[in-house]
Amino acid sequence: MPSPRSASPQLQNALDEVAQAVNLTIERLLPETELPEAPLYEAMRHGTLGGGKRLRPFLCMESAFLFNVPSSRARRVAAALEFVHCYSLIHDDLPAMDDASLRRGHPTVHKKYDEATAILAGDALLTLAFEVLADTETHPDPHVRCELITALAHASGGHGMVGGQMLDLIAEKEEENFDVGEISRLQRMKTGKLMAFACEAGAILGKASDPQRKALCNYAHDLGLAFQVTDDILDVEADPQDTGKDTGKDEDAGKATFVSTLGKDAARARAEMIIGQAKRHLKIFEGREKMLAQLADYVLQRRA
Repeated sequence: MPSPRSASPQLQNALDEVAQAVNLTIERLLPETELPEAPLYEAMRHGTLGGGKRLRPFLCMESAFLFNVPSSRARRVAAALEFVHCYSLIHDDLPAMDDASLRRGHPTVHKKYDEATAILAGDALLTLAFEVLADTETHPDPHVRCELITALAHASGGHGMVGGQMLDLIAEKEEENFDVGEISRLQRMKTGKLMAFACEAGAILGKASDPQRKALCNYAHDLGLAFQVTDDILDVEADPQDTGKDTGKDEDAGKATFVSTLGKDAARARAEMIIGQAKRHLKIFEGREKMLAQLADYVLQRRA
């Protein structure tokens, strides 16, 4: 099991290796430029290369490993996924939504540049993600590329991450009383759908069987939900120096969260139950899933 504050040495090494590999891929896909629109690319690079756990790329790489997918293909999909994730963070941090000043220990994009540049940087990252997936370098089979594009569009749009963000905004309104079921649905859309795509992408690249693909999706949905429960707990008890972002904002906004609805102890117990369920989904892989199981433990134990 990971220590209370960090991943196990084995998991941390694997996370670091994936982060380094994906960062190099992002740098190649987002080179610096001297064109007049250079500030846009500087903002895009600031929003994607300023740190982060790279959990979604790790899920993508590890799920692809289960099916012996070439790492070069998995890295491109992982980078495309991270473009979508980082675009969502740039937009979430805007004054119209979370109004955050810190992200990953650095000024948010709209603070370092301006709001208009932040909006454009997010827009450009979103479209770049699909450009990467559509390229033959990602996979020679057009059916695989189309399936990746369709799956990411579904996970990131109105039925997924963006829809979940809309529910998150609604949850801030005092007149809206979300129960645990509604909060769970919100977080499955906002956080779980992209995590599910991360695992499903590896299965798509590897042309996996339906049971294997379903097992990975179920694991990732549970992982994403548990991640959000622990995020809610960290928002009320963590130090911003540890998390690298503003804390206490959910409570200040009166937002419905697992903690505000259940209390910290019950929320923590719920996260433990969900993680146990997530790990059971992996048994179909008969021992090849060890890093994914360790990641589940890390999500439960993390303090940042």
